[in-house]
Amino acid sequence: MSAAGGPQPDPVRARSTVGAPGRSAAEIRRDLEAQRGELSASVEELRTKVNELTDWRRQVSEHRTELITAAAVAGFVVGGILALRRRRR
Repeated sequence: MSAAGGPQPDPVRARSTVGAPGRSAAEIRRDLEAQRGELSASVEELRTKVNELTDWRRQVSEHRTELITAAAVAGFVVGGILALRRRRR
């Protein structure tokens, strides 16, 4: 609350002119261009991340130890299941 007893203005809203009545066409165009630039940068960043995550060769080289461990565990499990089936026959 301010000294007058009313609510204090939101500092974020006070700085932003987005949606403010009486803005000029030039201000609106400038805001649109800034938002387009931000969107373009965000899309490019997302595209880069998607390419990194879907590059299976890179993922294999970065996680080689984990993949070898998982393959060994899977091999032991499959081998154990097959050995138990043979024993039951």
